[in-house]
Amino acid sequence: MTDRPRPPRGVAPVPQGRTRRLLHFGRAVGEMAAGAAAEGLTRLAQGERPKLAQVMLTPANARRLAERLSTLRGAAMKLGQLMSMDGHGVLPPEFAALLSGLRDAAHTMPKTQLVDVLQAEYGAQWHTRFRRFSFEPVASASIGQVHRAETPDGRVLALKIQYPGVRDSIDSDVANLALLARTPGLTPPGVDLAATLARVREQLHRETDYRAEAASMAQYRRALDATHPGDDPDAPGLFVPAVHDDFSTGHILATDFADGAPVERWVQAPQAQRDALALALCRLSVREFFRMRLVQTDPNFANYLFDEARQRLVLLDFGATEAVTAQRVEHLREIGRALRNDDEPRLAAAAMAAGFTDAVDPPAQTLGVVRMMRMAGEPLRHPGAYDFGGSDLFSRTFTQGRAQFFAEGYARTPPADLLFLQRKFIGSFMLCARLRAKVDLAAVFGAEL
Repeated sequence: MTDRPRPPRGVAPVPQGRTRRLLHFGRAVGEMAAGAAAEGLTRLAQGERPKLAQVMLTPANARRLAERLSTLRGAAMKLGQLMSMDGHGVLPPEFAALLSGLRDAAHTMPKTQLVDVLQAEYGAQWHTRFRRFSFEPVASASIGQVHRAETPDGRVLALKIQYPGVRDSIDSDVANLALLARTPGLTPPGVDLAATLARVREQLHRETDYRAEAASMAQYRRALDATHPGDDPDAPGLFVPAVHDDFSTGHILATDFADGAPVERWVQAPQAQRDALALALCRLSVREFFRMRLVQTDPNFANYLFDEARQRLVLLDFGATEAVTAQRVEHLREIGRALRNDDEPRLAAAAMAAGFTDAVDPPAQTLGVVRMMRMAGEPLRHPGAYDFGGSDLFSRTFTQGRAQFFAEGYARTPPADLLFLQRKFIGSFMLCARLRAKVDLAAVFGAEL
């Protein structure tokens, strides 16, 4: 297989300007409210007394929200991606699954809007810079879309072209998202998302700075080389495409064009190959955090391509790259040790030191957080390879996580930096489940704990 991520959803101009984008947010709220009202009436007619969250978080509302966010792109779509990745413990599975389409496919710009961007970045004679340029995007996401191009000197490039107005709309989008998050039934009444949304805003400002992403990509390549463990016969190699500075601008990032298909497409591959892919990704996550101390925190499944011909994993998208402090490494190392040893008192102390809990939290809430962490650490205590495909771990964490998230008295979220770092590990484990892989995580974490 040499195809790129799944085709985009369709063609639609990127809405620009605060007023136009606010109109789309308003429509999203209205559509979801209307859907919830219809669902509520249907259930009442059937003799049920549904809770508000049950009628808001339905598959039909997920489809409406995903379509609206895909049209908006930018910060709005990024939140949908975060919900689909992290919502496994809060959102109903059907709702999160429908939003998951936002991870690797958005609406694309019409050709006229695309040409406007190319002219703004390369000049009126932009087309003379290329031998070939494909107007059909090979991928689309929240910030930009990717096009294949060939230069006169024979280089084959992937051009990540940023949607117009996305950078300028971040602050207003996040403010609008805060309003959307207060839609009854979407979040618990007591939870304060201000810190998380502030971190999302900060990350988006970094992700829309393609010059900064180019620098992060080069830094990551160096760190990966510096911590290279040597040839591993049990897992594919790793490849980070090189940046081409002469074709990169503040709104276009030019890199090597790398063949491959998203690793989640290999769900029908032989067990050994699925296990090898999952093993490589888990080892990479551990290596990033404990050795490189530089983590690509966006585990969008489409960011990992498997090039079968070269037997290598291609790593993409470094706009969300985060440096990890030595203190955070020790926090997570201590949590890992407590999980591995199944030491609940030690885990409680480590969770508080890291900021997952606080001394002012209600004891029941603290206990719930610690026990949910203990449940999530089950693969670390499993002897030998853990069968992600045959495990019901995610359904169990969903049941407990959602019950706690919507419980009366829920008062806090972990520090924002922990949410993004935690998201990387969660994403890696979710991909293991998607591949139905068997991985010895105790061995993967082994020397680092």
